[in-house]
Amino acid sequence: MQRSVIATPAAPAAIGPYSQAIRAGNLVFTSGQIPLDPATGQMVTGDLAAETRRVLDNLAAVLAAAGVGFADVVKTTIFLTDMGDFAAVNALYAERFSGAPPARSTVQVARLPKDARVEIEMIAIGGAS
Repeated sequence: MQRSVIATPAAPAAIGPYSQAIRAGNLVFTSGQIPLDPATGQMVTGDLAAETRRVLDNLAAVLAAAGVGFADVVKTTIFLTDMGDFAAVNALYAERFSGAPPARSTVQVARLPKDARVEIEMIAIGGAS
């Protein structure tokens, strides 16, 4: 099975030794995205909704670079620093998935990079292999 790196300037550059996404066959594995502005590399300012929208926009850009979209996502993992934010994040997340949503796990963590409040990673199927 061939493995290739997916990269796009439309999403934040990696802040460590990892790729924005990896394609393995017809599967695309995104790295977790936090609310970094791809133009500046800085955290977005604002409330949890602004952070969540930025995370989802970043993921949309990475998926698009891989030739897939939210409709192709089969599994997501959401990391929250406060499970009390679940409902707010869930509402924005639901806007991106019409029809049958992917399988999902949501976990509370002690801390995220750059003190983000939300991070999301995805696995998608499809696109060029």
